[in-house]
Amino acid sequence: MEKGTNCFPTCHTVFLAWTWLLLLCWCCTGAEITCRSCSSPSPSWPSSSSRLRQEQRQPPPLPGGLRSWPGGRTRGSAGAAAAAEPLPGGEPGGRAGPRGAALRSAGAGGGAPGGRGPAAARSRRSSEGRRALPAGAGRGLPAAEGQRGGGRAQPRGPPEEGRASRLRGAEELRLSSTTFALTGDAAHNQAMVHWSGHNSSVILILTKLYDFNLGSVTESSLWRSTDYGTTYEKLNDKVGLKTVLSYLYVSPTNKRKIMLLSDPEIESSILISSDEGATYQKYRLNFYIQSLLFHPKQEEWILAYSLDQKLYSSTDFGRKWQLMHEQVTPNRFYWSVTGLDKEPDLVHMEAQTADGHTHYLTCRIQECSETKRSGPFSRSIDISSLVVQDEYIFIQVTAGGRANYYVSYRREPFAQIKLPKYSLPKDMHIISTDENQVFAAVQEWNQNDTYNLYISDTRGVYFTLALENVKSSRGLEGNIIIDLYEVAGIKGIFLANRKIDDQIKTFITYNKGRDWRLLQAPDTDLRGDPVVCQMPFCSLHLHLQLSANPYTSGSISSKETAPGLLVATGNIGSELSYTDVGVFISSDGGNSWRQIFEEEYNVWFLDWGGALVAMKHTSVPMRHMWVSFDEGRSWSKYSFTSTPLFVDGSLVDPGIETQIMTVFGHFSLRSEWQLVKVDYKSLFSRRCNKDDYQTWHLHNQGEPCVMGERKIYKKRKPGAQCSLGRDYSQSVVSEPCVCGQGDFECDYGYERHSNNQCVPAFWFSPSSLSKDCSIGQNYLNSTGYRRIVSNNCTDGLRERYMAKMEKCPGKAPRGLHILTTDGKLVTEQGHNATFIILMEEGDLQRTNIQLDFGDGIAVSYANFSPVEDGIRHVYKSAGIFQVTAYAENSLGSDTAVLFLHVVCPVEHVHLSVPFVAIRNKDVNITAVVWPSQAGTLTYFWWFGNSTKPLITLESSISYTFAVEGMNTVTVQVAAGSTLIQDTKEIAVHEYFQSQLLSFSPNLDYHNPDIPEWRQDIGKVIKRALAQVTGIPDEQILVAVFPGLPTSAELFILPHKNTTGRRKSSEADLEQVVEILFNALNQNLVQFELKPGVEVIVYVTQLTLAPLVDSSTGHSSSAMLMLLSVVFVGLAVFLIYKFKRKIPWINIYAQVQHDKEQEMIGSVSQSENAPKITLSEFTDPEELMDKELDTRVMGSISTIANSESTKEIPNCTSV
Repeated sequence: MEKGTNCFPTCHTVFLAWTWLLLLCWCCTGAEITCRSCSSPSPSWPSSSSRLRQEQRQPPPLPGGLRSWPGGRTRGSAGAAAAAEPLPGGEPGGRAGPRGAALRSAGAGGGAPGGRGPAAARSRRSSEGRRALPAGAGRGLPAAEGQRGGGRAQPRGPPEEGRASRLRGAEELRLSSTTFALTGDAAHNQAMVHWSGHNSSVILILTKLYDFNLGSVTESSLWRSTDYGTTYEKLNDKVGLKTVLSYLYVSPTNKRKIMLLSDPEIESSILISSDEGATYQKYRLNFYIQSLLFHPKQEEWILAYSLDQKLYSSTDFGRKWQLMHEQVTPNRFYWSVTGLDKEPDLVHMEAQTADGHTHYLTCRIQECSETKRSGPFSRSIDISSLVVQDEYIFIQVTAGGRANYYVSYRREPFAQIKLPKYSLPKDMHIISTDENQVFAAVQEWNQNDTYNLYISDTRGVYFTLALENVKSSRGLEGNIIIDLYEVAGIKGIFLANRKIDDQIKTFITYNKGRDWRLLQAPDTDLRGDPVVCQMPFCSLHLHLQLSANPYTSGSISSKETAPGLLVATGNIGSELSYTDVGVFISSDGGNSWRQIFEEEYNVWFLDWGGALVAMKHTSVPMRHMWVSFDEGRSWSKYSFTSTPLFVDGSLVDPGIETQIMTVFGHFSLRSEWQLVKVDYKSLFSRRCNKDDYQTWHLHNQGEPCVMGERKIYKKRKPGAQCSLGRDYSQSVVSEPCVCGQGDFECDYGYERHSNNQCVPAFWFSPSSLSKDCSIGQNYLNSTGYRRIVSNNCTDGLRERYMAKMEKCPGKAPRGLHILTTDGKLVTEQGHNATFIILMEEGDLQRTNIQLDFGDGIAVSYANFSPVEDGIRHVYKSAGIFQVTAYAENSLGSDTAVLFLHVVCPVEHVHLSVPFVAIRNKDVNITAVVWPSQAGTLTYFWWFGNSTKPLITLESSISYTFAVEGMNTVTVQVAAGSTLIQDTKEIAVHEYFQSQLLSFSPNLDYHNPDIPEWRQDIGKVIKRALAQVTGIPDEQILVAVFPGLPTSAELFILPHKNTTGRRKSSEADLEQVVEILFNALNQNLVQFELKPGVEVIVYVTQLTLAPLVDSSTGHSSSAMLMLLSVVFVGLAVFLIYKFKRKIPWINIYAQVQHDKEQEMIGSVSQSENAPKITLSEFTDPEELMDKELDTRVMGSISTIANSESTKEIPNCTSV
């Protein structure tokens, strides 16, 4: 879930890139301003990337995430974060060139997400239709406004432009202004500004040179003004000439308290001021701050999030810090909410705990040890899903591949959010939590670029559909932006852009989403000509991008201080356009509209909306702005500077006390940054009196009742050029209306049909809501309608549509379900398995619950109350268990069954295969797993280059190789979520001979008995044999056996090119054997193990194997040899029987993998329950003895490469 950015008055964080100027700021954290006059291409700036979920500056979100918008008020970026102020990295977004710059407001206790690195990208206005900088305008002083570039037409302005130009020839209208240049910092490409405001004239500006190649700040300057920006003093000597500053923060509750952060590439320290930046104290830190979160009430309390995901707290404004928790999710920590949380120093956080899962935790800042923390939600949650906003807390838990959302209202126990049954959300955003109701945008399973709007009941549990297919887009960081706008100053009015038949159309609602309609286009255009636009084929469409940049007005704007007044960019036609746009205004809350400009303009509200000031989007320098005193009906042109200025942005101070507007830019591409302070107090000739006001009745297309009441506002008369002043208070008269159908929306599970009636959806049973009450109690039975939250209507249809109090019906249990909290059917032995029992119908308070875990343990409960948070159980043995839930009351019963696999994590697998095999003869292959009692295992066998494995539940498999040569065998063993594998090679031939080898006793002293050593010794022996005899390497294979004394087997293979000449190749093989035997019998084969250690290789007597053949005929010599081997086998049996070992004798025996069937785990304690059995592994000691002492005659030569001769331990209970 995404937590929105908090706004704090009078402060802004500002980023400039070469041509952008520092600026006085107040609300809205975070901003970007594009230098429109920069023509040369910009360098490639680093880009930023972004689960219920909040967009993060990290890997992207997972599907099915839940997010929250800033403040829950108006349309914004879903990438806004959890009220934690970031450290910018300075990425200039948009179209900034070499002098382009991003401006950001100074941190004020909560801002946009992010960390060190590129600055967070912002939602930006559409730039289509803007004029590019003419050729030749890149250097030197600019020409007069509108005359840049030869033969270029002057941009079209308002209809009064001609009149204003004529007045200018006689007496030009001019605003009082002063200009300040930031001298000496022209190379700095980032800046941050803080204006204390509230009767303070102090302005702080931090400018920085951010090196994008190094990724750090290399220079900085700190400026301070005490006269609203007329003059500045440079404070580098007060903070330290060698100190490089990277960020500026301001306490939201005390603007006099300032905090500066040094760049961590040089040092980690903070500088603190308590006198509005006049003096500073420096404190060193032992961690690197990524973001800060100031307490909304206590000015000394701060949370700091470090680069290594640790959360620290301070109770003295950063002088001392205490570690609270490690592995905290970025931007997922929140201060307590006054009136809801008992302790003001409580912190809500999302963090990873010792079990490796993410949990929702709370603790106090000075008492956050493991024993002091609490978990309001007992189970683990999805990462980046915690949102704490107003009265609500949201989390997300994914189970069985589906995202489930939970909400806590006013800190009550969590309840699962109920969306319509088949909405199946992929993604979810919390739009608003105002007025005790949740507005959410949900992307459903069949949507890609649109979202559905849902609105909740007061507790935020039951959601009903408000509008389908609302347009969405992605911001520069990949964050989701929903085209929805809430009109400020009047509750219940929203604007949304909806996709219909591949066309985007703008709709408006006056009752919080119950009814929507298209916008009526203006009757006339700017020239007074009639506009032909017939609904529904033609209407007015608006861009609903709220400006995340405090230096532009955005595509749409409205103010609490000017109710009913809306200004927006848009077009008239069949659908929303991004090219042919103009600016439109409504004075009556969106009922009617007028066009005021034919191109894009920034429009700001002055003095409670009594005046409007407009500046055009243009890349040419300008010196004029347009002012209207009659809500845009007429405009006057004023100059604000004597020299045309490339304008990069402007800021209107929200305070009534100062009445200052700041315009910033530069005179040329190489000039200093210019700050023009405009005092618009002179625009108002006098203070308003009672004759300057009129009343305005809020209505919806003539209907006077809006949200259940009639409202009458007092507002200034259009054209009254008077000032309201600081003591102005808004006057609203309201009275309730009689309830009508428009005051009620469909309740959960009901849908509105064409006859305007709410009827149950096909999947909904109206009686299902009564399961929360018991016989003898009462419950509210829905009529299918519910009054819109915040609607104040009375009487009328209220009694008819309100839910009726009825007696709770008695019901037998039905729809019983049992599942695990994580949705998995596998758990580890010795770990908690948590079961959730759900029931669709029945009396929760009078239904007994029994849960049989299948291992001989069962629990019983008198009702559902104790099992709401799950039932935990620890299995002490591995196996498959039948878990049975049984619910019963006086009216009936129901049963649910779940089969749970309990596994012990496997740590190692050893693939036991022969070194050499006969083609087209069966080969037994075994996988030995450690620990041996791991529970239910699945084996995946790959042979050669096959892409499809053979899958078994047995640890052994028989396989026939049809191709001669080296064949690869791979086994993978799956136990729960663990997967391990081993790979071996087998040499496959038509025939071969083998011989056991012995070594001089000194080799045993140096034998560590590990596979790697045996493989290396085998290679050494092979090289020695080839060197002495001259036999090719490919005809020799040596396998060293595990254990002591050291022994090996020599395989003599036929030449690879003689397969077709069977008899002659057999003779050739006999010659090779004779050569090898001669060399071995003469002690010619030896190797140096280490300096001074010579090892001699011998032939082990009486063990020569016959020529192994795949044919059915046998020669007499072969029969004699077979009899000798039988005799040797009898001797070996006697030796083994009396536990005697003869070092030079190795015995042949046929290896059989016959195994008993054994039940791995109990499924049920009842005798008639089904039992699941798997093959038992050979006893570890017996297996190792076989590996040491057995050889395969005939088709298989030998079992190879056992890992160890020690006993394999079993998995023990935890």
